[in-house]
Amino acid sequence: MTVATLKLLNQPDVQPETYYLAEEKLISGNPLQTLWMHYSDAHEVFFSGLWKSEPGKWRVHYTEEEYCCIREGISIVTDSAGHATTLKAGDEFVIPRGFQGTWEVVETTLKRFVVYEPGTQV
Repeated sequence: MTVATLKLLNQPDVQPETYYLAEEKLISGNPLQTLWMHYSDAHEVFFSGLWKSEPGKWRVHYTEEEYCCIREGISIVTDSAGHATTLKAGDEFVIPRGFQGTWEVVETTLKRFVVYEPGTQV
């Protein structure tokens, strides 16, 4: 049995992945997004890292549970019933599996995320 070791986050050697959202998700803008994946477990169901996005708005449908902490910027997350929550630096929140709505980045946003995704059935 291998002994698990502590995994430090914010390692300088993590290479960022940049991407644009699929066109069918976009509502406005075409935000460049950047992902720094700091941790993924052996079963690929638990992840942690940093995510950054330029301004824009898109549709979201969460198949995972996600804890987030906004480090920079301003975003507005709106659920399918139209309830909007403005998020800014220092805000911590959880997005439950099955959440649907929109994510709008008003000012370039950087967040720490921790994701648990046991499967894709909702």
